[in-house]
Amino acid sequence: MHKHNRFLLIGAICSAIAAIAHLGCILFGAEWYRFFGAGEQMAMMAQEGHWYPVVVTSVISLMLIIWSLYGFSGSRVIPRLPLLKLGLVVISLIYIIRGIAFVAIMPMFPENSLTFWLISSGICLFIGLMYFVGTVQCWAFLNEKVTES
Repeated sequence: MHKHNRFLLIGAICSAIAAIAHLGCILFGAEWYRFFGAGEQMAMMAQEGHWYPVVVTSVISLMLIIWSLYGFSGSRVIPRLPLLKLGLVVISLIYIIRGIAFVAIMPMFPENSLTFWLISSGICLFIGLMYFVGTVQCWAFLNEKVTES
């Protein structure tokens, strides 16, 4: 019996919570978009029933759910997923880059508040570090050949 990797488990849980928060924005609308700092334009579009916030937020939610599953797989909570090592490395990098490079991204989303950028970037950096440390810790497991049962 193998022990679960706590860092990947934390990363997976955080990704799942982030996915649920994004789904909450879709379900509860403009006020949730405002609360999470997505910008007044996004909140207004949601309030008017525009398709854009739903589609963008759905794609982000789906991505976060998949990332969560990869974290759970790497931590051995669920069966091994395809391309697990590559997936965990890419997920780690995306989270860390998003956490660090927010200053470069900010001008592309002028509606988002500074508070949004600081909090969301800190969260992304934290989650990215959880995935990174967990991935490094279970590198030997990730290198094992997958055998058919």
